[in-house]
Amino acid sequence: MTTKERQRAEFAEFVSARSAALHRCAYLMVGEVGMAQDLVQEALTKTYVAWPRLRDTANAEAYARKAITTTAISWFRRKSWGERPTDRHEDGHRLGHEDHVTERDWLWAALLELPARQRAAVVLRYYEDLSEAQTAEALGCAVGTVKSQVSAALSKLRERLGEDASADLLPLHDLVVTP
Repeated sequence: MTTKERQRAEFAEFVSARSAALHRCAYLMVGEVGMAQDLVQEALTKTYVAWPRLRDTANAEAYARKAITTTAISWFRRKSWGERPTDRHEDGHRLGHEDHVTERDWLWAALLELPARQRAAVVLRYYEDLSEAQTAEALGCAVGTVKSQVSAALSKLRERLGEDASADLLPLHDLVVTP
């Protein structure tokens, strides 16, 4: 087996093993299934191109996650980002749903209103459960910046959610239904 064939096989194995986790991360950052799929595809393309240069392929997921993060932030910066179509109609009524579903939707809507870097920091820290150092690496910034972005994001979430926002609402593990 040639080096290129071995690298292709390693990359295919990586994609098979980690695509679902990368998609969940991307979905949390952009809030839309189709865009998350596009984001993962772009990140995997960048990872594939960089694969021969990766010193340790065990770090491939961190590389791909960073590509997802930086690409999502650049998408948010585009002037055309603005409004996006949705298949949900918000009529204010949630008849028949449990209270925890309402709270989850409430938190999800507030999370989607955060600026891109703050949302990325919160997603990486609390949903992906990365350390501050790993989050800083993925965002390409200092650990202090991660701390300030997360702090600002949590303050905005508490402000938007009001006094009713309990501490147990802030963890994002229960937030997303896998798209």
